Amino acid sequence: MKRRAWVLGGAAIAAGAAGAGLSWHKTQLTGDSGTQLGPDFWAQRFERPEGGELVLDSLRSAPLLLNFWATWCPPCVKEMPLLDGFYRQHQGAGWHVLGLAIDSPTPVREFLAKRPVGFPVGLAGLAGTDLSRTLGNANGSLPFTVVVGADGRVIDRKLGALDDADLTRWAAKGQT
Repeated sequence: MKRRAWVLGGAAIAAGAAGAGLSWHKTQLTGDSGTQLGPDFWAQRFERPEGGELVLDSLRSAPLLLNFWATWCPPCVKEMPLLDGFYRQHQGAGWHVLGLAIDSPTPVREFLAKRPVGFPVGLAGLAGTDLSRTLGNANGSLPFTVVVGADGRVIDRKLGALDDADLTRWAAKGQT
């Protein structure tokens, strides 16, 4: 009887691990997709925390790193200096970086007052979650980053925190 319990328990654990592994694999969004972003994407507009409006079409025809983030998301907050460093280092090569905040305006304004960044930030609110889903983020999780080439095609996407290796790889892809 004990042996049967151990066998069934082991089988249950293996099945659970396999299911978790499959679920994890499906949420990993790294990899080239080649999706061409259409006029509907480029026509979008977002309020800026400091006032004014950000029109995505103004970022067209150059490599774009688009990062979906929120002030309540610890990995999002942690990667902001990394994104700012990437922007400062690569803006001369034509790169654009855009942060779309999936948050309400007040916390974003307070965050940016304490930790300013050189790249533009748009206030996407909860509608930004829907936009991230259309770009491949099925669960709407954060942080989520999409890299778009100068030709308007998605080069890469990543769900989860960025690291230096991601940015180095993307900088090289954006130059081709």
